[in-house]
This record gives sequence, C-alpha cells and structure tokens, in this order.
Amino acid sequence: MITSTDFRTGLTIEIDGGVWQVVDFQHVKPGKGAAFVRTKIKNVETGAVVERTFNPNEKMPQARLDTARMAFLYETDGMYTFMDNETYEQTELNKEQLGDALNYLQENMEVAIQSYKGRVIGVTLPNSVELKVTECEPSVKGNTATGATKMATLETGYSVRVPLFINEGDVLRIDTRTGAYIERA
Repeated sequence: MITSTDFRTGLTIEIDGGVWQVVDFQHVKPGKGAAFVRTKIKNVETGAVVERTFNPNEKMPQARLDTARMAFLYETDGMYTFMDNETYEQTELNKEQLGDALNYLQENMEVAIQSYKGRVIGVTLPNSVELKVTECEPSVKGNTATGATKMATLETGYSVRVPLFINEGDVLRIDTRTGAYIERA
C-alpha cells in the first residue's frame, strides 16, 4: 500500500478495481485547511484522463504491470499473433486490445505488451515507424516551399497529412504517439 504523498509521474495504482497511471501531481498546502494532493491520472485500459484530489494520508494498492517484449508475427481472422522474444510463447490479441496500434503495426515489429493479473491492458509501440505510401495525389513541381498538405494512405491503411512533395512509393517516418508525419525516410 502506498499513500498519495508517494505519488510520482508514471506510478500505477489501483482505484475502484481499475488500473490508473499518475500523469501529473501537485502537493497543495492551502493557507487555510488541510493539505491535499491534486493529480491527473490516466486509465491504463481505456486511456481516459481524469483530475482527482486525494488526502495526503489516503492509502491505495500499487498496481504491478508485467511488460513483455514481443514481435508481431501475423494476422488471421481479426486475431493478431505476437511471439515473446525470450520464451517463444505466442499470444493472440484482438482489434479492441490493440486499439490505435493497428495503424502502425508491421510484421516482425517489436512491441512491449503490458499485462495486469494475466490480462493484456496495453501495447507500447516504438516512438516512430517507417511506412510506405500506397496512395496519394501526385506532386507538382514547385510545391516545396508552402506549408500546404495533402492526404496520403500508408501500407497499413492509415491516412496521414503530408507535405505536397510526397509521392506514392515514398517511405515516411510517422510518430506513433501523435500519428503525425515526421519526415521522409
């Protein structure tokens, strides 16, 4: 059990049967009244961010997340198969468990899969991935100086806004945290 005075960014706790991660916290000692801890916590399963205040002596259990490095192998009938790099055990996840990670997932990509009490609750991708453009409008000579953008479809089916000079067949570096174009690879 930990108290709210032990909070630090990244700490995972159990509240009302859910797993929450501390995103931001602030110890507040008003001039009048008792001290409290103001926090922003994120639900690890749903991604919802909530602001909540705690009394400094409030106790709660710390949630221990297990993280395994796994490689994505293949997809069959909506089930995505991953292999643990150390034990070679295979795990299948569905679209709901993967969420937005599907936009960037490629064969043999190494990801970190987090589980809590044997249940998968999250997939952490590399910060950026390189994906090939499969469909976009052709570029026009001279369209490199303006800040205009166009839509491009990548090999995973994900659509992203890119500069006008990008062509079909180009390989792009995409930020997996924001989904934004970074640069041509």
